[in-house]
Amino acid sequence: MSKKDNGGLTVIFAYLNEKNRPYSAQDVLSNLQKQHGLGKTAQFAELSEADLKAMDSRISDLSTQVEAVSQGCRQLDAELKELNSSLTTEEMSEILELKAECSGYREHLEKIKSATNHVTPEQKEKVYKERHLYVKEWKKRKRLASDMMGSILEGYPKTKKQFLEEVGVETDEDCKVTMPST
Repeated sequence: MSKKDNGGLTVIFAYLNEKNRPYSAQDVLSNLQKQHGLGKTAQFAELSEADLKAMDSRISDLSTQVEAVSQGCRQLDAELKELNSSLTTEEMSEILELKAECSGYREHLEKIKSATNHVTPEQKEKVYKERHLYVKEWKKRKRLASDMMGSILEGYPKTKKQFLEEVGVETDEDCKVTMPST
């Protein structure tokens, strides 16, 4: 088979389709050389200098295009990265709300700092002692009232609820009041 004949290509394609297996170029060459007398150059057509220069020019043009497209991709990637790292409208509005809230708290803090009617530690301690005394007295009186009602209810024919309604007593529970801890 001559070097200019493209029959070598059809023989190689037919062989590969028939075997339907991956072969290296060396394996294909050695398997077909015995049957068809193909050599390593049998599959390539001869090219002139003008054809080679045209191919080189085409390769150069395509390389330039690839570089231009790659540069565009790099610019778009940088823009995408910048956009992904920037804040969304929702995040910006949340930041603005938090800044407004923070400035409100700062103003409140300044008002507290500038106020002249601060409670001294002695006054605070006095208020806590009075509260403790009043809660203790409340518990004592509640216990005494419960004991008296218990004594009365021992001989009373009706229920405790009916007794409280007749006498007109309002309990802490009726007024939805809970006793604070001491």
